Amino acid sequence: MVLGVKTRSFASWPCTVARTVDILGDAWSVLILREAFYGLRRFDEFVVSLSIPRNTLTARLNALIEHGLVRKVQYQSEPVRHEYELTESGRDFFPVMVAMKTWGDKWTAHAEPLPIILRHNICGHELHATVVCDECGREVRLDDTTPHAGPGFPQRLLDNPAIAARLHHTAAQATDHPAAPDTP
Repeated sequence: MVLGVKTRSFASWPCTVARTVDILGDAWSVLILREAFYGLRRFDEFVVSLSIPRNTLTARLNALIEHGLVRKVQYQSEPVRHEYELTESGRDFFPVMVAMKTWGDKWTAHAEPLPIILRHNICGHELHATVVCDECGREVRLDDTTPHAGPGFPQRLLDNPAIAARLHHTAAQATDHPAAPDTP
C-alpha cells in the first residue's frame, strides 16, 4: 500500500513482471534507486536531490528495505545516523534502470540534449541498453519472442483456452512440462 492509497496487490500473481511492479511500481521507488546508482546513500541527500517529502522517502526506503533492494547501515552513533546501500538485489535492478533510461532517451527527450549520459567505463563509450539472448548473443526484439507457460504457471489458468492459446500451451506440453499445481 502506498501512503494510505489502497491498491491491488500483484504479489501472488503468476507473473514476475507483475510482482516487480508490486514492489517498484511507483515513481519514487525507481527514482530513489536511480539516485543510489548515482552514488547517494544518505537520507538528506535523497531529500535534496529528489525534492521528495521526508515522510514519502521514509515510506519508500522502508519498502525497499523490506523487499531487500537496500539495507540500512549505521555510519554514526552520536547521534545515530544511517546510510542506505544497495543490496545484490538492488544492484541487479541497474540494467532495468538503464533500459528505462534508453527508452526515455529515445521517446521522451524530444530532440533535446540528454540530461544524463552513462559512460561505460570499460570501453569508454556512451551506454545504451540492448537486450540480447544469453544463448545466441543476438539482440532480442518483440517479434522474435513467444511467451510460453513455465512450470510455475497455475494449471487452473491454463485450463482457460484463451490463456492457453496466448501462452502457446498445448495438451502435449502439459504432459511434458506440467504447470504448477494450484494451491489453496
